[in-house]
Amino acid sequence: MSIRTFAEDVYAHKVLRGLKHKPTHVAIIMDGNRRYAKSHGLGVDQGHNIGADQTIRVIDWMGEIGIKHMTYYAFSTENFKRSDEEVADLMELFINRFTNLLTDERIFAKEINISIIGDRSLIPARLIKSIENLENVTKDHNKYYIHFALAYGGRNEIVETAKRIVSGVRSGEISADSITPECVTKNMYPNKPMPPVDLIIRTGNDKRTSNFLPWLANGNEAAVFFCAPTWPEFRYVDMIRALRVYDERVDNQQTCS
Repeated sequence: MSIRTFAEDVYAHKVLRGLKHKPTHVAIIMDGNRRYAKSHGLGVDQGHNIGADQTIRVIDWMGEIGIKHMTYYAFSTENFKRSDEEVADLMELFINRFTNLLTDERIFAKEINISIIGDRSLIPARLIKSIENLENVTKDHNKYYIHFALAYGGRNEIVETAKRIVSGVRSGEISADSITPECVTKNMYPNKPMPPVDLIIRTGNDKRTSNFLPWLANGNEAAVFFCAPTWPEFRYVDMIRALRVYDERVDNQQTCS
């Protein structure tokens, strides 16, 4: 361990001990795999693989810190515009990683429930099978929750939810008077525990939230933390700094109320 890494570790644990408020639901936009690969002379597929390794590390951090829900923006509907080769490589990467999680002892020891959100009609059949296997194996876990957003678009999610609610009203299953924010959330994420997002983290120094979980995040006025490191370079100390931003925001809200 370098002196810098040691100092950052000491700092991070000091900040963590001083936090008065911790988020229940953290959403992460994992940006920068391709830029990391280019800057290190690696192939794009290698950058995505290193980014996948980083996701597992952050899941471990979640357990250490005690964050109950985390949602990872893994693949957007816009990402389908990338080259056929890159999209195919990513689909295979998801299949391999989800298959590995089926036998990952940490998933069972920590009782992590894993689910996928997004437009499944756009996802290849082989990946759908991997997703369903993983969701089924972890469906009874209720200590921590990991949500992966695949083939995901926030505006599309709201539109599709509106269609389901309209269909329910027409069939008589939903009354117009019962359409509340809670009703919308229930129809948006049926059978998935998805609380409001408290904190959005985006890596890679791009300061936008990219249509990510607008209903749960914008509606809850989630805190946002942008940081310069790409996703493969995201550090524990960066996570703690993000939590400090959330902690300070809650303090300011309480002071103003």
